[in-house]
This record gives sequence, structure tokens and C-alpha cells, in this order.
Amino acid sequence: MTKPKIALIGTGGTIGSLGRGPFDIADYATLGKVMDAEQLLAYWPQVHEVAEVVAVKYAAVPSTALGPKEWLELVRLCDQVVAEIPNLDGIVITHGTATLEETAYFLSLTVKVEVPVVLVGAQRPSSGLSSDAGMNLANACRVAGDKRARGLGALVLLNDEIHAAREVTKTSTSRLQTFRSPDFGCLGHADADAIAWYRRPLRKLGRETEFDVRGLATLPRVDIVYCYAGADGAAVEAFIAAGAQGLVSAGFAPSFVTPALGEAMTAAMAAGTPIAASTRAGSGRMFYTTRMQEAGFLNADNLNPQKARILLMLGLTVTKDRAELNRIFAEY
Repeated sequence: MTKPKIALIGTGGTIGSLGRGPFDIADYATLGKVMDAEQLLAYWPQVHEVAEVVAVKYAAVPSTALGPKEWLELVRLCDQVVAEIPNLDGIVITHGTATLEETAYFLSLTVKVEVPVVLVGAQRPSSGLSSDAGMNLANACRVAGDKRARGLGALVLLNDEIHAAREVTKTSTSRLQTFRSPDFGCLGHADADAIAWYRRPLRKLGRETEFDVRGLATLPRVDIVYCYAGADGAAVEAFIAAGAQGLVSAGFAPSFVTPALGEAMTAAMAAGTPIAASTRAGSGRMFYTTRMQEAGFLNADNLNPQKARILLMLGLTVTKDRAELNRIFAEY
């Protein structure tokens, strides 16, 4: 059987990290040893048993150092590797787990290549006893090489589970099963004998979307306002003063905010700043009540605040019209 050809783009993170010994699974980051894509493949040569892997150097940093600038670079890099590597079947991007879900969702909406893109991380460094890094990396290459993974947007692979970028989120600080899709579950599993698929995402993805960011140098600034008991409007005012073009409300479930915060948000929306209403609950749809509609909030549906921020950033690259932004939240 012919092995799939996979481009491995390394960004760093725990999956590429080395600690002081097999039991260093907490303080390894202070050592600063993070492998690039070539070094990671050399550390885990078993990956070559499941795929022909071509290493692509990009970065070797914690995912806390990755953001909109790097997202735009990764979109262009995906185009580049498909153009330059003949007969490529898929792309795997190694990534730290802190911001993996955000990078994945951004790429899911913006990458236009036809081959699958799979993001993979690890909860334990490669040097740790019982590390999940090697198996996750091998399984990500298997999934990226599976033709059934095409057209599903960017995927996330950890702990043998395949998740849609829109739905998945990190739910535990250190457990191996940290990545979950709370409302709908995973798309399938990377099992020992087969890649088993069970469902497909329905929202628009990748080549279907209206977002073409390949010529952009920056993205509109969007910030998240977290609601808590007694919250006032200070954060709203500060973010707008800092240049925010849009805001996301991480409200009480199902989407409410305190009276003082609501007043500040209503004033901001009246002055032209769009605000998408999400919730800090971690799962479930935002109820688009008459009160929320009349106040002018956008409906973030079941997107968590960090995903709603990404979609609003992308939406603002094509329109500032409130009705059109609501359409975007309904379609993506």
C-alpha cells in the first residue's frame, strides 16, 4: 500500500518540547528546548511507517506566542507547500495546546488548499514517560492522508479523536483527553486498525467561505469582554480606546450580562462597534431573545468567546453591516 505524502509544519508547543527527564511533565517549558519539524521527525522516526513526511520549518515556540500574525503566515504557508511539494496528500501542523483551537478555527475558515489540514498537539512533552506526542503525530499524519478528510476544514487530532475545528475546545489543564467537542462530539477516531468516521460538519468551510486573507497584513482588532458578578463598563471603554473594531461578550449563560455592562455595550453598539453575544458556559447556543436583538447584539450561536472573536475578525474583513455580520454567524 502506498504511503500518503504529508507536509509537516512545525510551530513548537509541548509536542516538540524536551524536559529534564521522563518525569518532567510540568516544568519542561523552563528548559526552553523545543524541536523544529525536522528534529521532531528525527525524535519520532516511527511516523515514517505510516506516511512519507516532508518537514517544513516554521517556528519552535509555545502556542502562547502565536496569534493573528502567525495565522496569516500559516495560510500562505499552506498554499506554498501545496504548490512546491508534488503529489501532496495532506498537511499536519504541530501546535501547542493553549491556542490550538483558535488557530485551527481560523485556518478552517481561511485555508483554500484542497488537501486536508490537521492540527496536532500533546499534553506531555516528547521526553516525558508515556508521552502522547509520538502517537498523536502518527495519527495526525494518518488522518491527513485519508481522502475522506478532504472538505472538512481544519481538523484537530489528539488522544485518538478527530475533531472539527469549530466545535473543539481544551477542557482540562493536563489530562490527555483535554480536547472535547461539548455539544456534538468528535467526528471520528484514529484507531489502531482504521480511521473511523461517523459524521461531517455542515457549516461552510475553507474553499466555500468568503474570507480570503492571503493578501492581508493584519486583521481587525476584536477583544473579549468577560462578564462576572458586579462587572461594569470599564473593559468595554478600555478596549474601544485601544482600537477595538468589534467586541465579543462572554456573558452569563445563556448570554446575559450585568446591567452596568449592558449599558456600556449598548452605548458602544449605538456608536458603531459591533458586539457578538456569546457565553462563558462552555457549551450551548446563545438564546437570541427579543431583548438581545433590540439592543443590537450579534448572535454568536454556540461559538465559545474565543471562536466568536475569530469569526467577527474575519467578518469585519468583508463587511461592517450588522445584518450581514449576523448572516456570517449563521453560516459559519
